Amino acid sequence: MTKQIFINLAVSDLQRSKEFYTALGFSNNPQFSDDTAQCMVWNESIFVMLLTHEKFKVFTNKPIADTKSHIAGLFSLSFESLDAVNQTMSRGIHAGGIEVNELKDYGFMQQRTIEDFDGHTWEIFCMDMAKLPPQ
Repeated sequence: MTKQIFINLAVSDLQRSKEFYTALGFSNNPQFSDDTAQCMVWNESIFVMLLTHEKFKVFTNKPIADTKSHIAGLFSLSFESLDAVNQTMSRGIHAGGIEVNELKDYGFMQQRTIEDFDGHTWEIFCMDMAKLPPQ
């Protein structure tokens, strides 16, 4: 079996969250989706499971973090160009996301940051390894 990663996020509005992640470029896998969860596919190895709070609580005894006021993790998505980063950010903002930082330019990498409705934070970036400073 190919190694895969599943990121599980507790969301307050499943349909609205599905639409937001679709705007970022994820597709939906209906095989693992229902009225309590939506499986959003980034590629053949990376998935984001959007779970209602009730469904999320099935997997943990800990309280769900308030990601609107506390950071619980930073997730990053890479793109091939700054143009692709900007287009994705525009779609995400149009779908209701919030840009929380200005564009950061590290020379070899440009990064923008967006939050979904629940405050889950995504860094949208592109890198040009040829511009990476020598160590």
